[in-house]
Amino acid sequence: MRAPSLPMTLRAYRYGLYLGEPAVAGLLAWRSRRGKEDPGRLPERRGRPGRARPAGNLVWMHGASIGESLSLIGLINGMIERGFSVLVTTGTKSAAELLGSRLPPGAVHQYMPLDAPRWVERFLDHWQPDLAVIAESEIWPNTVISLHRREVPLILVNGRMSDRSFKGWARSPRTAEALLARISVCLVQTKDDAERFLRLGAPRVKVVGNLKYDSAVPPADAQQLAYLGDMVGDRPVWVAASTHPGEDEVIAEAHGLLKERLPNLLTVIVPRHPRRGEEVAACASAAGLRTSRRAKNGRPQASIDLYVADTLGELGLFYRLSRLVFLGGSLVPHGGQNPIEPVRLDTAILHGPNVANFSEPYQALDAAGGALTVTDARDLAAAVGDLLADHRRIDVMARRGHAALRPFEGAVLRTLAVLDPFVAQLKLAARTPA
Repeated sequence: MRAPSLPMTLRAYRYGLYLGEPAVAGLLAWRSRRGKEDPGRLPERRGRPGRARPAGNLVWMHGASIGESLSLIGLINGMIERGFSVLVTTGTKSAAELLGSRLPPGAVHQYMPLDAPRWVERFLDHWQPDLAVIAESEIWPNTVISLHRREVPLILVNGRMSDRSFKGWARSPRTAEALLARISVCLVQTKDDAERFLRLGAPRVKVVGNLKYDSAVPPADAQQLAYLGDMVGDRPVWVAASTHPGEDEVIAEAHGLLKERLPNLLTVIVPRHPRRGEEVAACASAAGLRTSRRAKNGRPQASIDLYVADTLGELGLFYRLSRLVFLGGSLVPHGGQNPIEPVRLDTAILHGPNVANFSEPYQALDAAGGALTVTDARDLAAAVGDLLADHRRIDVMARRGHAALRPFEGAVLRTLAVLDPFVAQLKLAARTPA
């Protein structure tokens, strides 16, 4: 199917970024000064390569931040098994730092260039991908247009589109259709996502499920786990993971309500953004709790009420330290955080009512009895106290959580099955004399 011509909105966007390139460079410099960019690798954000291109066929995979990039690991392994090198790009420092230790041999990391046309072309000139795979909702117009002009197939994987995003795209229907028509196939998570993509003009859409159900559990340093386990001993401990502003006060209050019932209780807060560690510790101290911060080499000693785990990439460690986890972003209107990883590590889940970002797994977990909803500090304290007093109930919730999520697995294999015809075509082209 021939893609529609570019509407005026896309032409204006494209040429506006030609002219506005100095301003975009200034934005990068400003972000670097604020610690949001890696100054040593800033040229990569302008499309200048940081390393040589591997020989042979190359698949480019992009995940904007931590969750999206980690969801690609199964596909990365699958493409390497099929004989391809894989270039993985991310857009955030935290994703780059975390992904660097988890990429298998045969994959290399670079930062995604910003969507300025010259920078995108420079990036593509060097890497010359044979296939492009982009996760979730990263539809950058100049990148999509440049790949299409070069006849590089572009696959959207783990695609999702919220109702809010749909309404935004629907205000510019010709723009949406022109971009989506240049994507070879959109592999989406749910039927609702598929319907929204189709209504916006995507010609090829397939529901394959959520790659995150198949992602590997986050790793943990065995020595650190043993060390912390020995330090905590037989104290009752629970973890509040991926918390957002507005939730720390609730967690501190819940701990205070439990002090009489569980005088040696240890509460661990893992803020969604580690830079909030000082803020979280100050909030707990203001509530009269004795605190320490992991980023400052603090330890969860017997005298500590609340331990702030404000480091990057250690969620797997704390999910293994306690089998009771409250997942943040759910008591505030953020939409909740991913419950799949802690469930797969045999935890019972507590969460607030705001879980729209992961409505499907939370609905399944709640219905099966693998998770409980809390609405305020008193609810949270009651649930934590009851569960820590009944480990058999935690066991039951963990088993039910596993069973609830099992039907959703298999998205990696279904996605690779769609990618395989593109792989076969590339291998055939490589064998065919020019």
